[in-house]
Parts: sequence; structure tokens; C-alpha cells
Amino acid sequence: MAGIYLHIPFCKQACHYCDFHFSTSMGLKEQTVQAIARELVLRQSYLQGQTVQTIYFGGGTPSLLSQAELQLLLQTIREQFIVSGDAEITLEANPDDLSPEKLQELKAAGINRLSIGLQSFHEPHLRLMNRAHSATESINCVKDAQAAGFDNITVDLIYGIPAPDHTIWLKDLETLFALGVPHVSCYALTIEPDTALGRWSKKGKFKPSEDDFTARQFELLLDQMQQQGYEQYEISNFCLPSHESWHNSNYWRGVHYLGVGPSAHSFNGHSRQYNVAHNKKYVDALGQDTVPFELEELTPADQANDYLLTSLRTSWGCDLRKLREAYSYDVYTNHAPYLHELQQKGLASIKDEVLYLTAKGKLLADQITLDLMVEQQET
Repeated sequence: MAGIYLHIPFCKQACHYCDFHFSTSMGLKEQTVQAIARELVLRQSYLQGQTVQTIYFGGGTPSLLSQAELQLLLQTIREQFIVSGDAEITLEANPDDLSPEKLQELKAAGINRLSIGLQSFHEPHLRLMNRAHSATESINCVKDAQAAGFDNITVDLIYGIPAPDHTIWLKDLETLFALGVPHVSCYALTIEPDTALGRWSKKGKFKPSEDDFTARQFELLLDQMQQQGYEQYEISNFCLPSHESWHNSNYWRGVHYLGVGPSAHSFNGHSRQYNVAHNKKYVDALGQDTVPFELEELTPADQANDYLLTSLRTSWGCDLRKLREAYSYDVYTNHAPYLHELQQKGLASIKDEVLYLTAKGKLLADQITLDLMVEQQET
């Protein structure tokens, strides 16, 4: 099984926290869609005949695509690749785009899963982040999607936004649970340098939350999700039983995927490809039947580190035997005292040679992963 990711690099306006590749100018939108369709044809052999189980429209704001543009891209995929009959086809959407009419267009185009970027139900927080929708639209668009027959819905929320206490965050979660969506992705507000919040922070115009405040909101999130019957199957992702994201789960399991569009990444097990993050350069290159990308060949150390990075974030954990047998990296040999320390501190557990992070350990996942990674000079 394999996946296809399509990066749609257009947005109505720039969110103050976002550092993904996008443009607020729609001047090249039609040409970019045509170029993406052309890239799909040129990259037909990349997945080597594997069946495509998941298709994911990300961005940017893919809900800005017209029904005809979506149908063109999906038709091209079906013409060039073997697509599973029950493929998960996800489209990221902003609430202000999801009118009842738009929802019917998406269903008609073949979208069967929606990822809705709510981020917050608190109006001042939406304004701080420069979101284009209101808190009321956040609620109504989910209800409209459900009424339109979309039962596979995920929504995004952001925590760690500066506030006097945790009341707003708990209210956001209460509102979320009332909507009954089966999947939720929750991310800490991260201040990237090349964003409005990053520039304001540097100038002293914005003060990010303290780490302890954000960590406490994460703990509250874990507690509330558990109470409501959601499984934390990856650090930032929660679902009701049998509603995991197939596409993202495949990323974490190391399944191969093709990424098309400006700035999209691809992975085939032994290398990664990175498309140019520039719309015009991308369009111009595809006009000459050239895919503009950089190639990174993965060393055995890279592959081991990739596996550590992804698997430790999940509920199924990091198989230490796989690290040893597939990547020739023995964590016991290299980090036995550290593994013992993690278990003694209640940060991790090991069962049947699978390393799992505890709820407490997930707060330190990045550092733990870094500590366990293979040093490049060892290869």
C-alpha cells in the first residue's frame, strides 16, 4: 500500500503562526493545478505499482479548489495509479469555505474525509492567529458537514495560546466534544521565526506561553480525551475506536508516499525528494516536463533515525528488534543505562522488545528521540 499527498499552496490570508509554503495570490492557481496534474503523470513510476490506499489534499487551503479542479486531479491519479476501491481521500478545509453547496461539491468530487482547521472556538484567539473564520463558523461548518453525510471528519485545535488560565482551553474541548467528531489533531502553538508571531515575539510585541503552561494544557488534553473515549494513537492525534487517519498512520509506519505540488515531499524507503517551494519555478519547470526537486539518499543511520522519530510518537511504539534487524542499530548496546533511566522515571516502558513512551514521556518525546538517535559518524 502507498499514499499520495497533493500540496495546494494557496490561502485567502496568512495565519500568523504558519510557516508552510503558500501564497495569498491566486494568479497562478489554475496553472499550478495543471502542473500538479502533469507531475502526477511524470511521477507515475515512483510508487512502483503499489496500490494507493490514501490520497491527501493538504496545503495551503485545498478547499479553495473548484469541483472541476479536484475532479481533474483525482481523475489523473486514477488514470496513472492503482487506487484501492476503499481509498481514504482527505481534503483539508477552512470553516469559511464549507458552505452546504461546497460540501456537496466535495462529495461529488470523491472526497470522503474532511480535515477542518478550526484551531479554536474562542474569538480573540482566532483573531490573534489571523484566522479567516469566526467561532460560530467553526461550529456550524462541522454540523453542516455532518448533515451533508460526512461521517469521517477530523478537526484541528491549537493549545498553548497565551491566556490567564486554562479556562478557555477547557471550554474549547467542551465545545469540541459536543460536536461528536471521531478524530482530533491537537498541536501546541509553535512560534516560528519567519511568521508574524515570530517577528512580534522578537520585537517584544507578543509573549509566548511559558513551557509549563503549555505542558499543563497538554496534560489536560490527555485527561479530557481519555474521559471521552478517545485513544491517543500518536502524540498529537486522537480518535474514537477505528477512526485513525490511514494516511498519517502510514507516514508513521514508514509506508511509501508520493508528494506532488510545490514544496511537497516524497519517500520511498531509501530516499526522500523535496519539490521546490516556489510556485512560479514549479509551474515553469513542469511546463518543460521537468519535476523540480532535490534528492536525499538515506543512509542506514538516517533510516534508523526516521524510524525512531516516527514510531516513538505512536501508541504502537518502537520495535527494538526491527531497529536491530532492519537497520543494524541495537538500542540496548548503545543506550542500556538510558533505557533503564527512562523506565525508572516513568517516562517509558518496554514490553516484548517494544519501547513505548508513557503520557509523562510524551511531554519529552523530542528530547528522548534525540538522545536515542544514531550519530552519523557511527555509520
